[in-house]
Amino acid sequence: MNDFTTLPDLALRTHGGSVVAASDESFAERENLIRPGPPGFQAHTFGAKGQVYDGWETRRRREPGHDWAVVRLGVPGVVRGVVIDTAWFRANHPAHASVEAAEVTGHPTAAELAGAEWEEIVPHAALAGDAEHRFAVTGERRRTHVRLNIFPDGGVARLRVHGEARPDLTVYDGLGLDLAALENGGLVTGCSDGFYSPPGNVIAPGLARHQAEGWETARRRDGGNDWLVIRLAGPGVIRLAEIDTTNLLFNAPAAVSLRGTADGRTWTELLPRTPLLPDTRHRFRLADAPVTTHVRVDVFPDGGLARVRLHGLLHRP
Repeated sequence: MNDFTTLPDLALRTHGGSVVAASDESFAERENLIRPGPPGFQAHTFGAKGQVYDGWETRRRREPGHDWAVVRLGVPGVVRGVVIDTAWFRANHPAHASVEAAEVTGHPTAAELAGAEWEEIVPHAALAGDAEHRFAVTGERRRTHVRLNIFPDGGVARLRVHGEARPDLTVYDGLGLDLAALENGGLVTGCSDGFYSPPGNVIAPGLARHQAEGWETARRRDGGNDWLVIRLAGPGVIRLAEIDTTNLLFNAPAAVSLRGTADGRTWTELLPRTPLLPDTRHRFRLADAPVTTHVRVDVFPDGGLARVRLHGLLHRP
């Protein structure tokens, strides 16, 4: 994809990300780096540590060195781009930053991560205050952790790590799983419309807390219908489809259908056009579904879905 920000944020807190260590967080907590949503700000809001910031801010360094924060990706994967956002930090932002990445198996401690093999994926770059900085990343290596280095100190509002999920699915050998889930490697590869909220939300972890955390289209006036395509975690056989319209009280679709393909050319009906209710988690058993790599979800005529879950078994030839 040309715009890497259309890919999932692998570090996002709601995707399971965590800021596991930081050199300092005297003025503002490190956890803010990976919070969902844009950073907020209210002027003249002072606490015991000074102006309150929705971001990570370190003290003024009086010794050599630089500050850093280590983020465990909620979803391991291949990093395609990084966003370093200094929103609202106007005279207290870092002068420069770099980003490193590593792949560490298991559940490493902060001390163990310090000795990991780190590779620079964003070279030392100048930062401006109150600005969003985008850096494309090349390479195909799988990553589990990133380290943000700031020089010498200061505040960063958000760190976004966009990429393609590459989880370890061997833990599911012999077991069923959600073949569509982002955390298992699913990806929304196309959709007809994402006017109100992006289609990738439908495969995010957990339940949608409100309708903005799902996918919602504009109102159609052309007689057609809206759709999205999900690339599954791997070739698999779907046994159960869950179509969730939670929080969509007056803008849920009237109906849904599912089709699947394993070659990108021939599409097989998995679920015929079926009525939907608002604000409801619908579950449909699928009989005799073939091995599938992609699923097209058609909604009629438009509206929103909170989540799409496609439970089944990976196909091991």
